[in-house]
Amino acid sequence: MAEMNLKQITDKLNSEFIGDVRKLVFWYDANAEFSDDINSLELDNAKVLHLEMDNQFYIKYFLECEDTTTNYLVYAPFAKPSIRDNHLEDTIRYSKEFFADRASLLTLDLGIDERYKPVIQKYIKFFANKARTQKFYDLEMEVYDRSTIEIALMSVLCKSKTASFEEVLRCILSDDNFEENKYLVEFEKYDLIEAFWQQVDMAFGYSQPNPTLEKLTISMFVTYAAKTIHTEIPNAWKEFILYKFGNTIAFLDNFMNSMLYADRFDEISKEIWDILGAKAILSKMETETLIDCSIFAGIDDIVVDWMINRLENEDVNAKLSGKTIPEVCLERRKKHFGKNYRSEYFIIENAYHIISFGRYERVSGIHNLVKDYITKTYKMDRRYRYFNFYRDSLDESSKYERLRDLIENIYTNDYLNQITVNWNTELCDADGETGLDLQREFYANKIKHSKERTVVIISDALRYEVADTLFEQLQADEKCNAIISAMQGVLPSYTPLGMASLLPHQSIEYNDKYDVLVDGKVCTSTEQREIQLQKYKPNSRCIQFDSLKNMKQKELREIFTGQDVVYIYHNQVDARGDSAKTENEVFIACEEAIKEIHDLIRRLSSQANTYKFYITADHGFIYKRDKLEASDKISGASDFNSLGQRYAFSNQEWNIEGVCSTKIGKILGNGDKRIIAYPIASDIFKVAGSGQNFVHGGSSPQEMIVPLVEVKVDRGKKEISTAEIALVSLTNKITNLITTLDFVQTEPISDVVKESQYRVYFISEDNEKISNENIVIADKKDKDSVKRMFRLRFSFKNQQYHKSQRYYLVAYDDKNDLEILRHEMIMDIAFADDFGFFR
Repeated sequence: MAEMNLKQITDKLNSEFIGDVRKLVFWYDANAEFSDDINSLELDNAKVLHLEMDNQFYIKYFLECEDTTTNYLVYAPFAKPSIRDNHLEDTIRYSKEFFADRASLLTLDLGIDERYKPVIQKYIKFFANKARTQKFYDLEMEVYDRSTIEIALMSVLCKSKTASFEEVLRCILSDDNFEENKYLVEFEKYDLIEAFWQQVDMAFGYSQPNPTLEKLTISMFVTYAAKTIHTEIPNAWKEFILYKFGNTIAFLDNFMNSMLYADRFDEISKEIWDILGAKAILSKMETETLIDCSIFAGIDDIVVDWMINRLENEDVNAKLSGKTIPEVCLERRKKHFGKNYRSEYFIIENAYHIISFGRYERVSGIHNLVKDYITKTYKMDRRYRYFNFYRDSLDESSKYERLRDLIENIYTNDYLNQITVNWNTELCDADGETGLDLQREFYANKIKHSKERTVVIISDALRYEVADTLFEQLQADEKCNAIISAMQGVLPSYTPLGMASLLPHQSIEYNDKYDVLVDGKVCTSTEQREIQLQKYKPNSRCIQFDSLKNMKQKELREIFTGQDVVYIYHNQVDARGDSAKTENEVFIACEEAIKEIHDLIRRLSSQANTYKFYITADHGFIYKRDKLEASDKISGASDFNSLGQRYAFSNQEWNIEGVCSTKIGKILGNGDKRIIAYPIASDIFKVAGSGQNFVHGGSSPQEMIVPLVEVKVDRGKKEISTAEIALVSLTNKITNLITTLDFVQTEPISDVVKESQYRVYFISEDNEKISNENIVIADKKDKDSVKRMFRLRFSFKNQQYHKSQRYYLVAYDDKNDLEILRHEMIMDIAFADDFGFFR
C-alpha cells in the first residue's frame, strides 16, 4: 500500500477520535486489504483492537466491562456479518463505522477520475502488494484512463520503468519465449490477459478468437515483409497481414535498432524465418524485389548468392533495382543484418573490382608506368588483399571457391604477370631509371638536414598499397597531416640491401660472400645500424618496435629526449610472410601493421614529444594464394653464386628464357660488374626454401616501388566536428502512411569531419514516436554534394493525426543521444485509423 494512502487513512481516523467523549470506531475490511498495514497506523488518541470471527463476545465484554474509557479502532479483516450473526450489532449502533476500500484511496491519491475507479477495483489484486503498488506510483503518469491504467499495470509486471505498451511488448518478446511466456502468465494471474490482447489489437490490428504470441509475432514479421518486398507475397502469408502496418513497421524497426533488444530480435527473426519456411519461398522470387527488405538475415544470403552467381559469370553490369553490385553491398552493409554479412559484402565488392579491372593494359614508358601504378593500378593489389583477408575471416567459405579460383586466375595471369613483364621491359629500356628518388638516397634527401626530431619507422615488407591504406587512415586522423610518395627500391628487393640503403653512407657494396657492407662494414643488427647512424647523426638511436611497445612514458622519454633522429624497426608483415607456416596470414599481418604503426605515431606524439615521422620499408612483396607447381618454376640456373626465389647473383649474364639481369654496380652506384638476375614475370627460381606464396627479392612494382609516408602531428588540439545530415525534400506536410524523404550529408568526411551515425524518425509534440526509425551512417567522402544525397523511407503509425497538433522529424546522434535535427511537419493523412479502410 502506498504511504500516502496510509496517511490519508490515519488522518481520517484521527479526526474521528477528537474530543473528550469516548469513541469506538468499527472497520470491517472485507478483503483484508489493510491487514498488513493496520499496526503501522499512528493513532493519536486511540488504540487498535483486533476483531476475529471467534472473539466477538470477548470484544463486547472488553469494551463494555473491562475498558470503558479508552478510544478504540476495532479492526475486522473480514466482511461485516449479518445482523443475526453479529453479536456486536448493538455496540455498533452507538458507535461509528469506518469505510476505506483500497480502490477509493488509490483513485483519490493518484488523482484518477472517479469514473475509472471500477478499473482500479477490477485489478485490486495487483495492489495488494506494497512493492508492486509503489512501482505503479513510480511511473508518475500524467493521464489516467482505462487504457493507460492497464498499460501501467503491465509495465510494472514487465519490470519496465516507463508506461509504454511498445515497451511492454518488447519485454515480453525479449525476455522469454512464445510458449508459457512468464509475463503473460503474470497477466493471467492479475486478470490482465484480456486487456493485453485488446492493446495488441488497438496498436497493430491483430485480433483473433484464440490469439497467441507466436501468431502475433508471425503476423508482425509478415506485415513488415509484405510492405518492403516489391512483389506479391504468397497467399499463405496474406492472412497474417495486419492492417495497421505503419505501427508494425515502426515497432519492428525500433526493436531491431535497439542496443538492448537487437540480439533477441535476431533470434526471433531466425525463428520466424524457419516457421514460415521463408528460404524456400523467397528464393523463388526475383532477387531485386527483396533488396529493400531487412527483416530477415536469410534475405542477405539470397542477395549474396545472387551476386556470387553474377560474378562467377563475370557479369559486372548486373544490377538489382538499378543498383550496381558495389552499391548493393554498401547499402546492405548498412542495414540491420549487415553486421553479420560485413565480410561477405566486402569479399563480393573487392571481387567485383578485380573482375571489372579485366586484363592489364600495357603502359609505355617506365615513368608513365610508375605514375599509373602509384595513382590507380596499385588498387588491384589492395582489392586482392582484401578479397582474401575477408574470405579468410569466414568460418565457412566453400561457396566462394569458384569465385576464388576466378579471382586467382585474373589476378595472377591477367594482372600480376602482365604488369611485371611490362615493368621489367620498360625498366630495361630505361636502363633501370624510373624517375623516382632512389631508396639509397633517403637519408641524404630527408633526414640529413632535418631541424626537428624525426622518427623513421621502417616496416619490413610494407609494400606501397599497404602503406597507402595506412596513409588514408592517417589522413582521417584529426591530428595527423600526411602525404605519400614513392622511392625506387633496390635489387635484390630484400632486407639486407633495403635496410642498408636507408642508412646514411658513403658506399654500399657486396663482398665476395655477398654480404652487404655499409661504408665497408657489415651492418645487419640493430646495434650495428645504430653505430652507423651515429657516425652521421651523433644524437640518434636505432631500436626495435617490439622493445618500444611495452615501455612506460618515462622510459619512452628517456629514449627520445635529446635525439635528432630515431630509426624504429617494425617487423610484422615480413616476419609472418617469410615463414612457411604463417605465410598465408600475411594479409592479416598487413592489417595489424597498419594499426600498430598508426598507434605508435599517436603514442610517441603524446608521450614522447615527437611530431615528425617518416614511414617507409626496405622492400615490398608479391603474394599469390595458389602455390606454383614445380613445372612453373624457372630451372636451369647452374652458374650462380647465390640464389634466392626471386633473385640470383652471378659473375656472368644468364641466357635463360624469362630471366632479366643487370649489373650490381648499376644498382649500388659503384663499379661492381657482377650480375643480379631476376624473373621477368612473377615466377620464382627453382630453389630449396620455405614459402612460395609470399616472395620478394625480384623486380616488380609490388617489390621495388617503396612507399614513403611523411607525417606531421599537430601539437595543439584540433577542432573536430562530425558529419551532419540535413533534409533536402522541400515539404512540411506528410500525406501518406508510407513516405520517402531526401537527405544530404552536409560535408564530406575528412581529417576534421568524422563519420557519425544517426537515428532518424518522427515524433509528436508529446515525444511519442510515430514512425519507424532509420539508421543513417554519415560516412561519404565525395566532394560532390549530389553524391552525398540519400533517401529514407518512413512508415507511420495508423492513428489519428490532428492538423492542430505539432509533429516533428528528428535526428539523434547515436553516440551521445543528442538531437541534431528537428523539422516541424503537418500530418495530413486522410484515412489513418479511420473507418477500418485498411482491414
